[in-house]
Amino acid sequence: MKNFITHARMYIFRGLIGIIPILLCAFALQLLYVLIDKRIVGFLNNFIQVRHIPGLGVLLVLIFLYLLGLILSNIVGRQFLRFIDGISQRIPLIKTIYGIGKQLSHGLSAVDSEKQAFKKAVLVKLNDTGIMVPAFVMNSLIDPKTKEEYLFVLAPTAPTPGSGFVLVVKASQTVDPGWTIEETLKAIVSVGIIAPKEIKEKI
Repeated sequence: MKNFITHARMYIFRGLIGIIPILLCAFALQLLYVLIDKRIVGFLNNFIQVRHIPGLGVLLVLIFLYLLGLILSNIVGRQFLRFIDGISQRIPLIKTIYGIGKQLSHGLSAVDSEKQAFKKAVLVKLNDTGIMVPAFVMNSLIDPKTKEEYLFVLAPTAPTPGSGFVLVVKASQTVDPGWTIEETLKAIVSVGIIAPKEIKEKI
């Protein structure tokens, strides 16, 4: 009987682990449908008669975000953002909320291929302790005397990769794990729960 309970508990747990991602996907789709799709179509119905097609509201939101991205990418859009930024800095509560949103945006923009600030992901060795810290290479320079390469790296703090510590380290103190920027960001945001399976370079 004891063996049966252990056996059942193990497979129930495995079933739970297997169904969690499916349930999360279903919940996310339901949330998109209720909070975005139905409300967008309902809002448009106040002005024009729109036939409700599942997914139409989400599609319209994506088109709107695409057009907004085009506008904010030109000179006028950037000036408008500076104007909003200047106003938000003068209002105490708005300043805090806007600052959090801006920090989150900077973190997300790290994976934008056209605005890529991070050149690659590395692991920085902390002396001889065996501890390594994930970081992103921002820039590099050469010491004219020793001809040794130094790297400017950002060592992010979890779970907000938009903030962290800027360090200048020797290139020899870093290891290229062969991870993409996106893989490393996922590992940091998830505090290591979602992490690459291996380090490709021998340490």
